[in-house]
Amino acid sequence: MHSPLRYGVALTVALLSLTAHADLQEQLDALEPGEAFELPAGQVPSLAIRVPGVTVSCHPDTVIDAGGQGNAVDIIAEKVTLSGCTVRNWGSDLNELDAGIFVAREAQEAVVENNRLEGPAFGVWLDATPDVTVRNNHIRGDTSLRSQDRGNGIHLFNTTGALIEGNDISQTRDAIYIETANHNTLRGNVMTDLRYGIHYMYSMDNLLENNITRGTRTGYALMQSKRLRVINNRSENDENYGILMNFITQSELRGNVVTGVSQGQSAGVSIDGAEGKAVFIYNSLYNTFEGNLFANSNIGIHLTAGSEDNEVFGNAFVNNQRQVKYVATRTQTWAKEDSGNYWSDYLGWDRDQDGIGDVPYEPNDNVDRLLWKYPEAKVLMFSPAVDTLRWVQEAFPVVKAAGVSDPHPLMRIPEPLQSEIR
Repeated sequence: MHSPLRYGVALTVALLSLTAHADLQEQLDALEPGEAFELPAGQVPSLAIRVPGVTVSCHPDTVIDAGGQGNAVDIIAEKVTLSGCTVRNWGSDLNELDAGIFVAREAQEAVVENNRLEGPAFGVWLDATPDVTVRNNHIRGDTSLRSQDRGNGIHLFNTTGALIEGNDISQTRDAIYIETANHNTLRGNVMTDLRYGIHYMYSMDNLLENNITRGTRTGYALMQSKRLRVINNRSENDENYGILMNFITQSELRGNVVTGVSQGQSAGVSIDGAEGKAVFIYNSLYNTFEGNLFANSNIGIHLTAGSEDNEVFGNAFVNNQRQVKYVATRTQTWAKEDSGNYWSDYLGWDRDQDGIGDVPYEPNDNVDRLLWKYPEAKVLMFSPAVDTLRWVQEAFPVVKAAGVSDPHPLMRIPEPLQSEIR
């Protein structure tokens, strides 16, 4: 039997906690625009910031703990800054958009920086908020939940003009999810152990640069979007795809490095169709690929479903088990003017020493197609029959299948990418 004294102590503690919370919320509500306020040391319950222009920071020993319910912090006024706080244990209801920090649409020009967040649902939710900065935050998901039951690290919904920069995100569902959000910049974020590093849906005119993904199932999932600039990003040892493009048009991918994408390997046996792809391009047209490195993956680029009229030049394809996989009725020429791409398995020559191979590089001949359709035929790869088939298709082009052709293959890796090859 519990003693009345014990119940009384518990009730007193609860009342004191509620009173402290009420006093703290009253202090926040009583701030004048432009004032600064530091949350005291100790555990602090959920809070709302309603006064415009204030700066709210935390003592090094402050922890904002939402008690497993709802949002930990609501920012509902413009030009608010929240910095230096530890935020944890918010709600887990994805349908209710539970978040560590929920930035409402009224909170334009809010700044969320240098915070540490750990919890089950969304880390930072931007709810149609314009011109927000989310910078240098450390965000972790709840690993006791299945990946698909966790929230995203940073979620942009119908957000414009946002700067998402320098965040360290791991073990959430996706690191950064961008939904119908235009004219945003995602720069210098590091994302590990996730489903997708960056996930675009129905978003236009965004800049994605100098980000890093490691050990995700897909590094950069670009879907249903236009006019994306994907510049100088890295995908290191991601599993299924380094860059996945689905219905992407009028976009540019320059200076990206994708290495070590490998999946579908079991006991040394390749599972056809489950290979790791440095880049997978599905029904995406009128894009430019320049100065990228695609290396050490099962497949360098896999194109399918009408992915034509893309410019591909100045790239390096190095030590991929299969450089290109492309099945279609129309040949794709991958070069611009007199400059093509570097292919580590190119066997041609350069008699005039101008740095351009004298014979085209064509990775998708009938032999390749035969091996895709019948993987067991790989045992014949170096047989006289295969040599004869390759000779016949060269001697009689009428039997030659459409595929990718690089008429000006580079003999050396483009200089900006040479330092990436170890």
